[in-house]
Amino acid sequence: MFSTGEIYEMRIVTFGSLAAACVLLSACATVTRGTRQTFKIESTPTEAKVALSNGESCVTPCKLKLKRRPGFTATVSKDGYETKTVTVDSEVHGGGVAAGAGNVLFGGIVGGIVDGTNGSLNSLSPNPLQVTLQAATAAAPAAAAAAPGATDADPTGAQPAAPAQSGQTAGN
Repeated sequence: MFSTGEIYEMRIVTFGSLAAACVLLSACATVTRGTRQTFKIESTPTEAKVALSNGESCVTPCKLKLKRRPGFTATVSKDGYETKTVTVDSEVHGGGVAAGAGNVLFGGIVGGIVDGTNGSLNSLSPNPLQVTLQAATAAAPAAAAAAPGATDADPTGAQPAAPAQSGQTAGN
């Protein structure tokens, strides 16, 4: 059996090791924010198809759980509308800055390195992503749509004066 002194020493070593592990392995942002975030995509009109450059896809409106880093592009399309591609950036924002400060105060260099490399300091922006699609237009050139001779018309829309008939004078 262990003596009282040996038990006391084992407890000190155990708690000391636990405290050291917490300080050396902590990553505040990883714990408090995680490496993924909920990302919302909305469109006008709704029910547009969304394909992300990271392989994810959905139909608007939708919510996806995405990695905070790296950024990506979102291509939004719907029949009858022009396709639109938007860039979503991965940036350090307020919550990431606060978590990074927590690393400096409590977690040390190791926590800062972990958070800095796994993306937990970052946020995807803009979130929510709001996309307005434009209705598709016919590809006919503007000149073909204009009526023949319309280029010679008076832009005010005034009708040309009728020519005076021969033999008449003003005042007759």
